[in-house]
Amino acid sequence: MKRTLGTCYYPEHWDETIWNPDAQRMAELGLSWVRIGEFAWSRIEPKEGQFDWDWLDRAIETLGSRGLKVILGTPTTTPPIWVTQKYPDMLALDSEGRPRGFGSRRHYCFSHDGYKEQCRDIVTRLAERYGENPHIQAWQTDNEYGCHDTTVSYSKSAEKAFQAWLKDKYGNHLDALNTAWGNVFWSMEYGSYEEIALPHLTVTNANPAHWLEFRRFSSDQVVKFNRLQVDIIKHYSKAPIVHNYMGRITDFDHFKVGADLDIASWDSYPLGFLMDRCCATDTEKRTYMRQGDPDFQAFHHDLYRAVGKGRWWIMEQQPGPVNWASINPDPLPGMVRLWTWEAYAHGAENVCYFRWRQAPFAQEQMHAGLLRPDSVEAPGFFEAERVAKELSDSDDVALDTADVAILFDYDSDAAWTALPHLQGSNYFELVFQHYRALRKLGLNIDILPPDAGSLFNYKLVIAPGLITMSEELKSTLVNSGAHVIFGPRSSARQEVMQLPVPLPPNIDGLDVTVARVDCMLPDQRIPVKGGGCAISYLEILETSSSPVVETEGGQVLAVSDGNTTYLGAFLDDEALDHLYLSCCKKLEIDFEPMPEGVRRRTSLNEEFWFNYSAEQRSTPHGPVEPADLIRLQRN
Repeated sequence: MKRTLGTCYYPEHWDETIWNPDAQRMAELGLSWVRIGEFAWSRIEPKEGQFDWDWLDRAIETLGSRGLKVILGTPTTTPPIWVTQKYPDMLALDSEGRPRGFGSRRHYCFSHDGYKEQCRDIVTRLAERYGENPHIQAWQTDNEYGCHDTTVSYSKSAEKAFQAWLKDKYGNHLDALNTAWGNVFWSMEYGSYEEIALPHLTVTNANPAHWLEFRRFSSDQVVKFNRLQVDIIKHYSKAPIVHNYMGRITDFDHFKVGADLDIASWDSYPLGFLMDRCCATDTEKRTYMRQGDPDFQAFHHDLYRAVGKGRWWIMEQQPGPVNWASINPDPLPGMVRLWTWEAYAHGAENVCYFRWRQAPFAQEQMHAGLLRPDSVEAPGFFEAERVAKELSDSDDVALDTADVAILFDYDSDAAWTALPHLQGSNYFELVFQHYRALRKLGLNIDILPPDAGSLFNYKLVIAPGLITMSEELKSTLVNSGAHVIFGPRSSARQEVMQLPVPLPPNIDGLDVTVARVDCMLPDQRIPVKGGGCAISYLEILETSSSPVVETEGGQVLAVSDGNTTYLGAFLDDEALDHLYLSCCKKLEIDFEPMPEGVRRRTSLNEEFWFNYSAEQRSTPHGPVEPADLIRLQRN
């Protein structure tokens, strides 16, 4: 698949006299794609049943006549005021019962039947009108599901839908539910589904089983909402359908949403994510303030490649300072180009910059574009221009299976949230820490769903924190032919948060039992033999298997038997680095320790070295300047 560039454009924001010059400049810059329409409902349908299609017809024709391929977004993320007045109870409610009101975006509850019918209407009209338009080469459903904590709603619509979801799962008799949830505890037993409220505003913690099932239900509501739109679009159009996910949004199952789509995409904002989402220390924020975390973008590239079943894009790439983070630095010169090429190195087919021109009004007026509000080129324009020229001698996307895979499970993230046991412990951060350790060895990593079919192509498979694991999954892993690293917390609970007997992890061929758990204060560190420390969380292991990680005091933290290892602790970066260095040597996985801030990515025909550092770094292929990259051809 040929690599392309694009941008996000809002013709409804600008006088029509500049549409044609804008389209001409986009084409001259080397852009191929333009996304429009995802926030334009009020201009398409200013009043219920009164439609103004003429401006959108002209905008699509103006862009398409310049050879630009249009991605048309469904506008369901921003219902106009008349929709909320028609359905005042369509607003999502937060955990305190407060409405998520009109005046920004994503102000709807996924469970509201009236709003879903209104969405069905607008999406059907869009698809009918533009389904065969030759300029519409892709569709985007909604925009950034889950952004602004909008997956979960505590509305009456959600409560009613949750009760129906439970009845469908557990059947006509509540005995199965009461037993599975352990509702005999604290006299929480129910006599009818109508008695089951949503798990919030309780005196102390809600039953973790109740909360986990509500989280699963909420995820399924996103899947159904997206599928409603996909089914309509596919009826009228053969163009591929995509959704733009966000960084570190884990409260719905992206794999299940992605199963209905043709392409996955995500919105990459490295500097905003570093400040607000990346679990970075203050030192790391200062070091990478203008570059972004060296691994956060790559992690999501690999994740969404799996969500898209191999096909993925960047729908929104940061082109300069953003407006929404707690601190909004200006990128180091060269970083926009580096971020773009890093996406290509991980298999992206298309990178779209957000946005074409900076808006001079409303909430995002401090968010940079490729152009300033006065239409003068911003710094990101020139970096995009350089990438466009470099693409002329670029090969097509050509990835190979990596030696190493990590399983990522949205349901395990839900289970960790339902019962964290240690304040601040986080499934995403655990998986990301393992990913970072592997990246620091210069390795390619495939991220896979927990129901991935064959794992026989991998030498090393890592399953940290998979708190609920089916016997089928454990068997698949043990018999994969790869060396598998489980834990901590792998297979620690049954499907609805019961402690299993035999005790965890209960993995065939691995003689280890988690007898109990020890948690520590954040500043407590237990030195590990070989370097580094155990931190925060330790499982007391009963085992006759061979220890591979021990504290200096002799406590066993990880054991191995045959092709399986169980790790029963959170390790700091140094200890985790030692573990994976040892694994790579043992399994004969080619690795290359990376200089500080440098990362490598290889494909069948290319090799990339990216310097996230603000200083020049040495590589085997020569020096690489700050915020720069080396791109090599491979035989």
